Amino acid sequence: MKNLLNKKILLVICGGISAYKSLEIIRFLKKNGAEIKTILTSSAKEFITPLSVASLSQGKVYSDLFNVENETEMDHIALSRWADVILVAPATANTISKLAQGTTDDLASTVLLASDKHVYLAPAMNVRMWEHPSTKKNLDILQNIDYRIIGPEIGDMACGEYGEGKMSDPLIIVKEIDNYFFKQKNNKKFKALVTAGPTNEHIDPVRFITNKSSGKQGYEIAKSLFKKGFDTTLISGPTNLKIREDIKLIKVETADDMLIATQQNLDVDVAILSAAVADFKINKKYEKKIQKKDAINLTFEKTVDILNYVSNHNYMRPNLVIGFAAETDNVENNAKKKLNNKNCDWIISNDVSNKEIGFNSDFNEVIIHYKDKNMKKEKLTYKKKSEISDEIVDRIIDQLN
Repeated sequence: MKNLLNKKILLVICGGISAYKSLEIIRFLKKNGAEIKTILTSSAKEFITPLSVASLSQGKVYSDLFNVENETEMDHIALSRWADVILVAPATANTISKLAQGTTDDLASTVLLASDKHVYLAPAMNVRMWEHPSTKKNLDILQNIDYRIIGPEIGDMACGEYGEGKMSDPLIIVKEIDNYFFKQKNNKKFKALVTAGPTNEHIDPVRFITNKSSGKQGYEIAKSLFKKGFDTTLISGPTNLKIREDIKLIKVETADDMLIATQQNLDVDVAILSAAVADFKINKKYEKKIQKKDAINLTFEKTVDILNYVSNHNYMRPNLVIGFAAETDNVENNAKKKLNNKNCDWIISNDVSNKEIGFNSDFNEVIIHYKDKNMKKEKLTYKKKSEISDEIVDRIIDQLN
């Protein structure tokens, strides 16, 4: 983590059992050269002491909105202007709700409302609270105004329950902040192209053949690329998924549509081709709906292999071309064959016969196979597709640099 040196980070610590992890966050930030100021909410003081925070951060701990000692200095204005970035960890359901509604009843919420800096939230709460529609709605509001969310993770909780809502590991959180500054200082803005979802090849106006795909992993990769500074274009087959407005979205239906869109947007540093493009199309589409009484004879022709096309382009091949292999058996062997046959740089494989990581799941487990013989395959174990995407993009950044 080389991008934290001399960076000013305002850490807001809220009241939850995960507050003790904030001490580890402070330690990592200081170790990498960051300057830290901290705000403790009144509830946070029930879990950790201002003295422990001050000792690790080597700075003053702020807490009171109205401070007699600093009555000539408005802390909520001064702190919001001082910071390069603001991190809220843990971010409780209460704090998330206040931020979404614009409520300012303490120093932490007032600073956040007064700031024009990027804000990262590391949520931590009981699984039922995390899954509650109100929490989801509040997070949607905050993400739409460019708050960044880190985690949470799935695991055992202090309350004895198991599920999603556990605050992300401090090292993961600090790496996210490091990546933010990497993006800020990197004069070259990398460009990325992602394909996602299925394609539909029409038989007649109401029937089509397709490959099964939800598009979720591709969409999450596009989000992660954008979050980490890439100028991102997403070419999507038919899905019900949504993407933030500042990611360029091109909607297509057929394999031919996706090929044309790819050709028109191929001037990129990295292409991640995760779409489940139909392998065949109907040789001659019926113009009217086929009736049950009609005799039909369907003939097929192969669609253009988009991954192969991009990997072997003679002058517009991206520096890094990544394909996907959704397999049901012989996963690793099939992925290796695809890697060699397509001439791409990586193949990311997963076993779609496993229903826990199948097409419509929000979770995945993948293996990254590298063309470079000096790079060993890597297994990214079972976790949310958003987290898998972050790990993939971290490796993309490493390779492009």
